[in-house]
Amino acid sequence: MPSPPRGGASAGPAEPDPADGLSKRSRFAWCVTGSGHYLDESIALAQRLPDLDLFLSDAAEEVLAIYGMKLEELRPRFAPGFRLVRDKTASAVPVGMLYDDIYHTVVIAPATSNTVAKCVVGISDTLPTNMFAQAGKLGIPGIVFACDTEPVVVTKSPHDWVTLRPRRLELSNVDRLREIDFCEVVCAPAELEAALQRRLDALALAWNTSSS
Repeated sequence: MPSPPRGGASAGPAEPDPADGLSKRSRFAWCVTGSGHYLDESIALAQRLPDLDLFLSDAAEEVLAIYGMKLEELRPRFAPGFRLVRDKTASAVPVGMLYDDIYHTVVIAPATSNTVAKCVVGISDTLPTNMFAQAGKLGIPGIVFACDTEPVVVTKSPHDWVTLRPRRLELSNVDRLREIDFCEVVCAPAELEAALQRRLDALALAWNTSSS
């Protein structure tokens, strides 16, 4: 008897059970939060990874729209087999795909200071924070691209560049995040790309060059 389908509503037709026909720990789970900090660069890196699914918080959906990324336009930008998972259940039902042993890596990029704070203290009330917590409990490596990592952060808003000065609180949370098991924290797109390259090397995988 087939297992019940997991996952929230997706942009497009209903998907089959995500666990059907997939090898164990064969995919990347890439989570997006409500941050616009290097959002374009993060999505561009996600597009280059093989066998990837994109997990969106409600805030991520709002921010993607603000930055001109429509959900219906995301799917064609990724390799075949890509799934878009949305945060549409109170209990974060899509996290169950981690228990099905589908994912070998969980990425949160970009991660808001709110998401970082929640990850640090163990609050799991969004799809990305739930994915992070459960991946750690399962020993699945995670990579978090934190936004507020320097005393001065220059970031792109939808209309202009903005200079922010993270408080000691945000900077301290990033340091605490680095101490969490199975978590690697990166602070810039180049660091994120390097961390992904190390993960690909460890898995004997290569960047996907076919996505547009």
